[in-house]
Amino acid sequence: MSGTQRVAVGVFAALVAATIGAFFVAQNLKNGPSVLQQFRRYPFFSPNGDGRFDGARVSFKLRETDDVTIEVVDDKGDTVAEIYDRRVTRYTPTQVRWSGRLENGRVAPDGVYRYRFTLRRQGRSILVPQSFRLDTTPPKPRIVGIGPVKDVRPQPELLPNPDGAPARVSFDATGTKKRVLLFKTGPGPVRPAMAPVALPDDATSWEWDGKVAGRKVSPGTYLAVIEVRDQAGNIGTSIPLDRRGLPATTYGSPLPGRGGITVRYLGVQPPIQPTRAGERGEFFVDARQQRYTWNLRRVGGPPQPIRRGSGTRAKLAISAPDGAGGVYLLEVRTRTRSVRVPWVVRPSTPRIGTRQDPSGVLVVLPVGTWQGRNPVDDDGDGLPDLLDRGLPVRLRRVMVGDGTGLPTGFAQQEAPLLAHLDRTQRRYDVTTDVALAAGTGPQLTDGYRGVILPGDVRWLPPAVGKALRGFVRRGGRVSLFGTRSLLREVRQTPRERWIEPTAPATRDLFGMRLGPLTRRSAVLTEFQDELDLFQGTEGQFAGVEAYEETTSTGSQSDPVAAAVTPGGKPVILAARFGEGIVIRTGLPDLPANLSRDEQYQQLVRRIWTLSR
Repeated sequence: MSGTQRVAVGVFAALVAATIGAFFVAQNLKNGPSVLQQFRRYPFFSPNGDGRFDGARVSFKLRETDDVTIEVVDDKGDTVAEIYDRRVTRYTPTQVRWSGRLENGRVAPDGVYRYRFTLRRQGRSILVPQSFRLDTTPPKPRIVGIGPVKDVRPQPELLPNPDGAPARVSFDATGTKKRVLLFKTGPGPVRPAMAPVALPDDATSWEWDGKVAGRKVSPGTYLAVIEVRDQAGNIGTSIPLDRRGLPATTYGSPLPGRGGITVRYLGVQPPIQPTRAGERGEFFVDARQQRYTWNLRRVGGPPQPIRRGSGTRAKLAISAPDGAGGVYLLEVRTRTRSVRVPWVVRPSTPRIGTRQDPSGVLVVLPVGTWQGRNPVDDDGDGLPDLLDRGLPVRLRRVMVGDGTGLPTGFAQQEAPLLAHLDRTQRRYDVTTDVALAAGTGPQLTDGYRGVILPGDVRWLPPAVGKALRGFVRRGGRVSLFGTRSLLREVRQTPRERWIEPTAPATRDLFGMRLGPLTRRSAVLTEFQDELDLFQGTEGQFAGVEAYEETTSTGSQSDPVAAAVTPGGKPVILAARFGEGIVIRTGLPDLPANLSRDEQYQQLVRRIWTLSR
């Protein structure tokens, strides 16, 4: 046989041997599962630490005793973890659990995996064909709308419906063990409104009539959340929840979806612009089509109503009282509910604050701040739109306020201060921050000598802030009775929305740095007084329970009067800014205590004198 023939025979023999070897290997793999008896594995697991299907479990028996190594391999056949290495006795039930972690300790990525058994005595490896899935991605149920009325633009569903129909929450959710979670998101802190409601697996909607355990819920903003579980045990919700199981919110971002339901038995939307005395002001009354009565009285005035009436229409037009301006309260009542809202009315003949009488005082009501803190859901996401949350707000909306319709803090700040000014016959003109921003009504350039800000002014449009600074620089006097004021800006749009609220600055409009609001008993003592600000007082203010320090007046202001804490920090402070004066009382409880504290009365008397 020639050399060439011998090579050809050798190649043929090798091919035959390889073919026979491949046949036996194929047979071993084909018959491999028979070596494993009663092999079982769960097809899904989710190692996310929630206690549901956190581990991948596999059970089996061996036909023969062997030393076994079990590895987990990915869809490419690469080993990601060795999970077992020990001897297994024949026909002994064995269970193994994989935690879902890689060799480096990290959780393996979502995907399809398989088990590879190595039987060392037999010298063989078996890749089990049945795969399983690691899945930590929760399902994403979605609320697609709330009826029965289909809205053109996103807005909350209102309950109760006049026709008695419930709110129908429609959702898209694939999975099992569906539940509805209902939260109340305002007024007040977010909290569950009722126990979770279980739904059938094929449910696509849920109805709510505004009751829990057969009783009507309190008015406010409610959020419906759909919860569902997938086959791997992952739980998904239509709104992200935090560790406490409450809706997770992000500053400046609305909630996803359309889960908002507003429960309102009675609501009133007052005018946001000042109404001239004698002219008509328009209110929107939402009484759920019930008959209502109304009455009008002046803040701090006699308890007897000035005017009264009744109606059923949503639009209520009332003529403002003639004569002096001020703030009035409109109270609306149904058979079971009542709401009060403030109404800003300008004098019919504004002789004060004109160039002919430059000694006038202008009181600026913070309507924008009232609405910025008014817990109303404008867009139906189930979260009250608040400037504090970085969300835009509509200025024309129903006033919820503290739950009675009054703006937050109004009864403790603006109302008692205005009542005191009226009681002591102080004449003033009045407007709002919204009107100043819109350029309507009285302006800071109209010849006023002093400006009083009677409550918290949390936000101001930049143009108003600039005008206020210019007013003081030219010799004007500004007195602030609120706290946490003049630190943030907001933009007012032509469509009467406040948008893009900023975070608090380190210094206010006049360069002053403010300390936090401290709730602690203290005695304030006069430290400096170049203005006779504390004239008529005893030089001390006892019984102070809350105060805001001015930690620095900055480089643009010079202190000219101060009453300080025992630590030497000014609280009641007057500082010269340009040719004018800025006075901060720093006492949130001062207006509420005016009727019984002579020291505070005297301080307000001097502030008024300095403002003219």
